[in-house]
Amino acid sequence: MSETCSTCGLPKELCVCETIAKESQKIKVGLIKKKFGKTNTVIKGINEHEVNLKELAKKLKSHFACGGTAKDGIIELQGNHLKKIKTELVKLGFSPDTIETR
Repeated sequence: MSETCSTCGLPKELCVCETIAKESQKIKVGLIKKKFGKTNTVIKGINEHEVNLKELAKKLKSHFACGGTAKDGIIELQGNHLKKIKTELVKLGFSPDTIETR
């Protein structure tokens, strides 16, 4: 017997909770300066209870070939990725209308 999702009641393989949650997030993407003038791209507004932040950060880090972290509801990527981050988040299932870059 396969496991069922506690939210929607579907089997884990067919669960659409994370897909629905991705479309309803209000995401803000910005830059911050760190020590020694290093720039980091910061992604805020993703609910860590609905979307697996560590898995999302892992996919973004491998796509942009950079380091980074996911903690406290924030994803930090090393380097300036503002120009490409929105298209990558849309590829991963987030709605383009809810992504705000500054």
